[in-house]
Amino acid sequence: MLRICCRARNERHMNGYAVVDLETTGLRPGGHDRIVEVGVVLLSPVGEVEDTWSTLVNPERDLGPQEVHGIRAADVLAAPTFTELAGALTALLRGRTFVAHNARFDAGFLAAAYRRLGHEVPLTAETTLCTLRWAGRLLPQAPRTLAGCCAYVGVPLEHHHSALADATAAAGLLRHYLEVAGLPRAEVALGLDAPRRWTAPWWETVAAAEQASWPEIPVGGARCVVRGNATEREVPFLSRLVDSLVAVPGSEAQTDYLALLDHALMDRVLSVREQQALVATALDLGIDQPTAIALHRAYLRSLARAALTDGVVSGAEREDLHAVAALLDLDPVEVDDALEVEAGTVAVLDDAPAPAVEHFRLAPGDKVVFTGEMAEPREVWQARAAAAGLVPHPSVTKQVRLVVAADPDSLSGKARKAAGYGIPIVTEEAFGRMLATALV
Repeated sequence: MLRICCRARNERHMNGYAVVDLETTGLRPGGHDRIVEVGVVLLSPVGEVEDTWSTLVNPERDLGPQEVHGIRAADVLAAPTFTELAGALTALLRGRTFVAHNARFDAGFLAAAYRRLGHEVPLTAETTLCTLRWAGRLLPQAPRTLAGCCAYVGVPLEHHHSALADATAAAGLLRHYLEVAGLPRAEVALGLDAPRRWTAPWWETVAAAEQASWPEIPVGGARCVVRGNATEREVPFLSRLVDSLVAVPGSEAQTDYLALLDHALMDRVLSVREQQALVATALDLGIDQPTAIALHRAYLRSLARAALTDGVVSGAEREDLHAVAALLDLDPVEVDDALEVEAGTVAVLDDAPAPAVEHFRLAPGDKVVFTGEMAEPREVWQARAAAAGLVPHPSVTKQVRLVVAADPDSLSGKARKAAGYGIPIVTEEAFGRMLATALV
């Protein structure tokens, strides 16, 4: 461990602390797991907040246990990769003492991420301060978790497992440690000889961190992206279609668009990826907004026709029709209109008859691929699929009929490949409904 004399300590200005928290896809920094969110709180030497910084990170793979960190794939689609934000993060960490609750975990993930870029960074036991480890000495009666330590000393912790919220809580914990350790606030801030009298046990860690050498990485222009950005960006995809286009001759264009629409709506979720595909397909086929509205009504009518097959529209069927209408940006009253049309009480709803819709169906022998960490173990879903006569398949090929994902906007290699092949991607809940309602 680096040692410097008291006089040298007094002759330099202290840089303060960088309190960091990460959310990750899993627990193995050197393996397949990646960082999905970074939160940084910069503190002065006396524990005052100087700045905060946070961003989601596109891990270029599936997000792992989403029920833990609560991050949606739709949100990270627009987030920078670690390569794009490494320079900005380096500028924040350089010269400061790295602090985290369980610093070995966070420092290990960051070191692995930098290493994949070809950089070695000074995040070692000698340069990092762990609020978890020091809790054993400064808060001997407190639980060791971040939430437990914060509750014990009265530090607020809201939105646990959000990187910036957890980093903010860890910063509050560090401020408490500084007080417990007897930090002479005014003297340290002025750079006087207080360190000579101060016996806080991590002083040598601070000295080593401030003298450590970080790689020079251009900051670049990566934009920080926060949770919920997909919701803020979400507008009905119909509004993104142009008002007028020259349509591709013949009805094949409308049939192709309706087929894609059926694939997209199978799980009653319009993912960001699916919305983008619908807009791009409409543009390619010359389908303008008025034509798309007519096709959306035709699709709703096809569902109404199916609901009326047994002569009774159940509450669940009516609720499903309203869900589809909302996804297609249609007025709720159009559900009743569609039911009336299909019941024969109204002759037509649009000026011209719409092409028939062939709804997606699975058949025995169809190959199904599963991706991502689902609510139920993948083996359970594979067994259910096999019992229904389907064939669980380990990888995506052009012969695969359906991909079941923990998140329909999954960034896994399987999901990206399926999207490229035009294979439908549905949630596990939707797949369960398909099995339960004998669509196989």
